Amino acid sequence: MAIDPSLPRWRAAAHHALGDPARLAIVEALLLGDLAPGELGRLLGLPSNLLAHHLGVLQAAGLVGRTRSEVDRRGRYVRLIPSALRALNPITPLTVPRVVFVCTRNGARSPLAAAIWADRSPIPVASAGIRPAPRVHPRAVSTAHRHGLRLQSRDTAHVDEVLAPTDLLVAVCDNAHRALGPAPRRVHWSVPDPGPADTEEIFEEVFGQLAERIDWLAAITTATPAHPTTPN
Repeated sequence: MAIDPSLPRWRAAAHHALGDPARLAIVEALLLGDLAPGELGRLLGLPSNLLAHHLGVLQAAGLVGRTRSEVDRRGRYVRLIPSALRALNPITPLTVPRVVFVCTRNGARSPLAAAIWADRSPIPVASAGIRPAPRVHPRAVSTAHRHGLRLQSRDTAHVDEVLAPTDLLVAVCDNAHRALGPAPRRVHWSVPDPGPADTEEIFEEVFGQLAERIDWLAAITTATPAHPTTPN
């Protein structure tokens, strides 16, 4: 079936897919970031054969997709399809003071994500890497410029220098996700590194993936209210 949220037939199929408690639990587990099938199975207590069945139903309904890990090319991650889920609007807003995007080298994905976020949301944003490169990749700069965006800086930073305990950390690569590990205020997006291919096409593809995910996250995120100032 073509994925068109405006069609009652599609919406009925999507709601039918979510009508099973296990499938609804899978979607809720994936609301903010990607998970490997094994992680989903352990989190939800589902055997692999039953999990595979439920993921197949959700994928047929256009609610989830799968990506191959760039670390070893064997692992896979399951992700929500934001444009499909947005039509169903199943969650309440997340309140955060700042969003920090992190990738391996802080050279392409995380600075591009921060630039897109700054254009989409008033919530403060920063970017960092777990092994920062000497500088931001030139194609990241030119890609941002093509979309009318400006990177925060052409310098890079280590995550330890940037991250605060209250920040929402979004790991936009598998290496950063594995190095930092899971935590309550950490989200993982399995986005490929455009650096090795080093073409305009791959940078545009990565920009599109980030923009789609950021549009979704920005729509469900609100800023932490500022504390009132005590009069003198």
